[in-house]
Amino acid sequence: MRSRIYRNPVGVSKFTGLVLILPFIIGAVLFIIYPFVYSFTVGLTDNNGGMSFENYRNILSDSSSRQAFGVTLKYTLILVPLKLAVSLLVALLLNCELKGIGIFRTAFYIPSILGSNLAVIIMWQYLFTSDGLVNQLLSTMGIAPVGWYGDPDAALFIIVLLRLWEFGSTMVIFLAALRDMPKELYDAAKVDGCGNIRAFFSITLPQLKSIIFINLILQTIAAMQEFNAPYMITGGGPLGNTRTIGMYIYEEMFRYGDEGTANAVSWLLFVIIGLIVMLLYKFTEKLRRD
Repeated sequence: MRSRIYRNPVGVSKFTGLVLILPFIIGAVLFIIYPFVYSFTVGLTDNNGGMSFENYRNILSDSSSRQAFGVTLKYTLILVPLKLAVSLLVALLLNCELKGIGIFRTAFYIPSILGSNLAVIIMWQYLFTSDGLVNQLLSTMGIAPVGWYGDPDAALFIIVLLRLWEFGSTMVIFLAALRDMPKELYDAAKVDGCGNIRAFFSITLPQLKSIIFINLILQTIAAMQEFNAPYMITGGGPLGNTRTIGMYIYEEMFRYGDEGTANAVSWLLFVIIGLIVMLLYKFTEKLRRD
């Protein structure tokens, strides 16, 4: 049998592989590793240019930073469960074979694309002004108008509602998982006299445990990093009750020019998100394994 010789079109040097991945290595060093190291170093730099934990001590003793962390946690605890529930409900409704169902799936996904659009933010602001559409609808029902931007809970509700409206990406993940579920399980359940509600809790939810966990992690990380919505809608008001930790970092960096505090808060946020993800993974491990 004639032997075949493989010829590498890019060369046979032992450094060929390294040359091929060199662009990725350069990009990772410039845009990932260097910013990480620089940010950590700046976070440890005090006002005198020395290395210390002064920035972290100031953050922990600052009432504004504690308030921002509290607002962020509150926002996350409210938004994430609501978003998962609404996304799953809509995915269940769209998981059917009807004529034109693709149009509805697209329509429900569009808000996820438009959510941070400036035009949508302006529209959202107008809806909840004192003479906006929402208060006009409340007036027609005999309900007194609400000062949405003057009440802390109402202002936070506006932001939560906007992000809840953008459930399309989470819905798509749920819908993809539902479409992959074996139809035989539901057919067998019907033969055994199992109703839709019982099938949901006995078949659908157990099959979706891993997907629910993935969406939970993704949405928690996104909520903890929230910046656009409160910055553009409420500006952090009233009295800082909608100022998230993302806004706090932005203000320290670009309004007050305090790079050390801004980078220190960024690293604290990074650690907190990591701890939350680890706790979620630990607490849901048994549920995902069963």
